[in-house]
Amino acid sequence: MTGYTPDEKLRLDQLRALRRQWLKDQELSPREPVLPPEKAFSGFWHRFLQKDSVWRRFTRPYGIVETKPKIFPGDTILETGEVIPPMKEHDTHNHH
Repeated sequence: MTGYTPDEKLRLDQLRALRRQWLKDQELSPREPVLPPEKAFSGFWHRFLQKDSVWRRFTRPYGIVETKPKIFPGDTILETGEVIPPMKEHDTHNHH
């Protein structure tokens, strides 16, 4: 028994036609765009994420936290001119 049955031959022809159509569909025509169309908000996000964008000038990253400078005995407060007095001596015999 050699060759294909009529059903097998029909199926092979159909598969061959589908493969050819698929390959043809993969080729780009000169007018067909290669890249997808630009999304509506892409321009906004591009400007928003720039280093010198407006919102970055008025906001700070969460990692940057300002702390007040430490005050030690003998330091002078600039606004009032007040000098911080020395600390009181504490008993050293507390925890027996």
